[in-house]
Amino acid sequence: MKGVDRAGAERVGVSVGLGSSFFSGVHALRPRHLKPMPSFFGDLLDESQTHGDALVYLESDSAADLGDAARRLLSVMPAWRKRWSIGGFRKENRGQGGKWLARNPFHFTEGFGNPDTEREVVDRAVVVPGQGEPAWAEGGSYQVIRIVRFATDLWDRDSVDEQERIIGRRREGRWLDGTPGEEQPNFAADPHGKATPLDSHVRLAAPDRRNPPPMVRRSYSYDRGDGDSGLIFSCFQRDLVQGFETVQHRLEGESLSKYVLTTGGGYFFVPPPGDGWTEAFVRP
Repeated sequence: MKGVDRAGAERVGVSVGLGSSFFSGVHALRPRHLKPMPSFFGDLLDESQTHGDALVYLESDSAADLGDAARRLLSVMPAWRKRWSIGGFRKENRGQGGKWLARNPFHFTEGFGNPDTEREVVDRAVVVPGQGEPAWAEGGSYQVIRIVRFATDLWDRDSVDEQERIIGRRREGRWLDGTPGEEQPNFAADPHGKATPLDSHVRLAAPDRRNPPPMVRRSYSYDRGDGDSGLIFSCFQRDLVQGFETVQHRLEGESLSKYVLTTGGGYFFVPPPGDGWTEAFVRP
C-alpha cells in the first residue's frame, strides 16, 4: 500500500488486485487458485458488479481525497474502463488487543477472529515458496471481495437475544458461554449447541476456534440508500481453497442466510510489495 497524494501526507492508500481475466494470454503466470468467483449457495450475483481484470482498492479518512484519487487514477489509465465501484466505511473503527474492530450494519462488532500479531497475519495471508505458485506471486495474497446486502429491517424485528444466537456472539464480542471476546471458547464442551447453536454463524465458520481459518478479514459497511446496505466483505489468504472457500462451504444452511444476499464482488490476487513482480510480464 502506498500514498498517492503528492503533497506528502500520504492521505490515500492504494493497492491493486489482479483478476483471472488479467492473465488472458499469459496463463502460465496466473496464480494457481485464481479464477472467476463462483456463485455459492444463496448468492444472486449481478454480473455488472462482479469480477474485473483488476481491483483498485482505495482507503482514506477523507471522502474528498478518495474521490480525487479515483478521478486521477482513471485519467492516467485511459485504456481502462470502470466496471463497478462501491464505497464503504468502518463504523466505530478502533484498535483493541492488536486487532482492528468495527461495528457492522447488524450492530455487531467484527474483527475478533483476526490474528493479533504481524507474524500470524503473514502466516495466514502471504504466499510463500513451495506452494506451487508462479515465482512472481510469492509474497502476494489472494483477496476475496463479496458485496453482501443485509435485510436490516427484517433483522431488527428480532430480539437482541435471538440475533446473538444467530451470530453466536454478544453484540460487543463476548461469547455466548461467557468467554471474553479476545479469548477462544471451547465448543467441544458444548457438543449439542446449548450455549452456542450449531447453526450459528461463528460456529459454522470456525468450529475449532483454537485452529482458526487461515485468512485475515478487513471488511467495510456500505449504504447506497433505498434500503441497499450491508457489508463489503474482504479477506486475504495464502490459499484460496483452504481459506475463504472452505469457510463459505461450511456456512451453507446457516441460520443467518435468510438475512443476507451476496450480489457481487470477485476473486483477485494482490501482487507482492514493490514493482519487481512486473518483470515477469515483460517479454524479452
